[in-house]
Amino acid sequence: MSQTVSEKSIIQKLDLDGYIQQFKQFFAREKPVAMMGDINQHYRYIKALSSVQFPAPSPVPNLDRELNLIKKQGVLSLDEIHAFVTIISYFNTLKNVTFPEPVAVWIRDIDIPDEILEVVGYFTEEGDINPERDPELFKLERAIKQNKIDIKETLYKLAHSSRLRDYLVDTQVHFNGGEETLLVRGGFNNVLKATVAARSSGGFFYIIPQSISHLKEKESALLSKKEELIYRYCKNISALFLQWERFLAFINQAYDRFDHYQARVLFARAKEYEFVLPSRSRRIKLQDFAHPAIEDPVPVTIDLDKQIMLITGVNAGGKTMLLKSMLSAVYMSKYLLPFRCDVSKTQVGHYKSIEAVIDDPQSVKNDISTFAGRMQEFAKLFTKENAIVGVDEIELGTDSDEAASLFRVMLDELRKKGITFVVTTHHKRLASLMASDKEVELIAALYDEERRVPTYTFLQGSIGKSYAFETAQRYGVPAGIVNRAKKVYGEDKENLNELIERSTSLEREMRQKIAKVDEELKAAERQKEKLEAEEMKLKEAHRKAIATLENRYNAATKKAREALKAKESTEGRRLLNIAHQRKEFKAKEIKTLQEEPLKEGDKVKYRSHKGELLSIRGKDATIIVDGLKMRVPLSQLKRRGNVSPIKVPQKPKEAKVHVEKSGAAVSVKLLGMYGDEAIDTVDKFLSDALVNGLNEVQIIHGTGGGILAKLVTDYLKQHPKIQKFYRMPGNLGITVVEL
Repeated sequence: MSQTVSEKSIIQKLDLDGYIQQFKQFFAREKPVAMMGDINQHYRYIKALSSVQFPAPSPVPNLDRELNLIKKQGVLSLDEIHAFVTIISYFNTLKNVTFPEPVAVWIRDIDIPDEILEVVGYFTEEGDINPERDPELFKLERAIKQNKIDIKETLYKLAHSSRLRDYLVDTQVHFNGGEETLLVRGGFNNVLKATVAARSSGGFFYIIPQSISHLKEKESALLSKKEELIYRYCKNISALFLQWERFLAFINQAYDRFDHYQARVLFARAKEYEFVLPSRSRRIKLQDFAHPAIEDPVPVTIDLDKQIMLITGVNAGGKTMLLKSMLSAVYMSKYLLPFRCDVSKTQVGHYKSIEAVIDDPQSVKNDISTFAGRMQEFAKLFTKENAIVGVDEIELGTDSDEAASLFRVMLDELRKKGITFVVTTHHKRLASLMASDKEVELIAALYDEERRVPTYTFLQGSIGKSYAFETAQRYGVPAGIVNRAKKVYGEDKENLNELIERSTSLEREMRQKIAKVDEELKAAERQKEKLEAEEMKLKEAHRKAIATLENRYNAATKKAREALKAKESTEGRRLLNIAHQRKEFKAKEIKTLQEEPLKEGDKVKYRSHKGELLSIRGKDATIIVDGLKMRVPLSQLKRRGNVSPIKVPQKPKEAKVHVEKSGAAVSVKLLGMYGDEAIDTVDKFLSDALVNGLNEVQIIHGTGGGILAKLVTDYLKQHPKIQKFYRMPGNLGITVVEL
């Protein structure tokens, strides 16, 4: 099944045709790019496959016609049977691969019948019936092979015989039309009886000597017997396939499904691309996105959380590229196709359809003007819902002021139907009409004034200048003509352009300063961490120094005792007792300082993470690290030093957690536990899962009276870090939690 016309159209409009062709080369057989079914389930299977190595599937044809032929009790050819054998053999091979869940269960549950596995054993890797499995076929193969040897030997003797030497062009055996022949000159019939198979371009003759005719007849008879034997195999196997027609239809669909997954995984590995699962929101947030059609792209970073994005600014500055990039990201994520981006900071919403009003619709044949064609395309949008639409040069083909008013009203009406727009324009009238609307995001394409070239970067919240005069001069229009055009354009409008450019420059400078402050803030944080690390080193050095002095003291007192034994002295013993008292007092003081128990509110360190102690419960403690609460063993906490904090400007920022992974279980059993014990166990289990970056875990609480299940459900509803949880289908004793 090929792509639909609308799908091909959007692929071409977004310049994704080359990308799609590259991706399709990873398919084992031709199929549409789109996958039917639950996209979230497909994403889980793709991510699971991405973590392991597996053999690539062998190419096979589409087998829908063959399945229909089996239903009608027809006889498949050997090649058609081997196509099914290839699919079955591949799944049999996959059973030997250690896959993560949920792929492991899926592959394990594909039960191949023994009768079908026996058919697989009949075939060689080349797709022929294995002669070792059938004595009759083995004899035929040997006879055919020996007959070919006899033909070659007979021709070789003729080619080197003295009577034919004068007529031979060469002594080689030539294959002509599948027949072994000799190449001779005219007059050969005087010394040899033969049949002319063909004539060469040089006027020579390809001949089949009569002396090998009986060998040819023998070969034909042997091949006929082999074909009869092969047909018997095809007939018997086709009859067996009729019994297992439903299984073959199932395995054929499963092969297509796995083919979708493996093609995406191998394509992503080859290109170093990432997968982005569409979110339920209508937001498009791209971080370092690169359109696959551009060889050396400037990475796009943009955030659209409103219904209309209006892109203005410089000619050839990347406005259309930005529009196509955003719609391409939506298209690729919609069909789980990988692309280049920073996946941790990229978010793409889900839309029911993607529309691109990009090309000039003018048609002389259909008597349609540019503007009339645009109106036809916009009229179709009133039948759409929950779509994203890209419109390039929205006022194309008519008066810009009239068009601005018309499109202002149409965009307002269409967004009520849940349609999101990405619009480019050179004219400022529409931008000025919509600038005050809270659902409109203004984007300015930036231009480098000094070098007089576009930067292909964008600034949100601004209207961009078109730079028509600068572009004309850049492409060779004489400066005098450009200056005259500026006078005709008018000083007041040029002053407006200067104000737009000045506001854009000021905002750009402001953002650069903010970026500089952010960098200084990070540097201050790094300095603070460095000072804390130095403090820890000093404390460790202090501890080692005390230990060294204590060792030296013990050695000295030992020698003093030995001296006193040798020569009794009351004064010496008195001084030794004083030394012991001072040493014990100092050790007690140090021990008191070092072993002071932790309490709530203390600054603590857990492995490589720094946080604050919130509460202590038995041998466990609850700490907070960058806004994330975790339950950890109390014995693994260390008190952090009271280093004077460096005062830096506080800036609200997203909570980011960088934790050290130590390996956490993906499931926990609560069977037989009391309520409090179960909740404590779940709390610690989820903390470990969050620390180790797990995305999905399982809580096994059993069915029973449902008390544990209710306690777990009530607890999960209150947990701030849980995105979603649900009972595993078909097993009410397990709850699946997505973190």
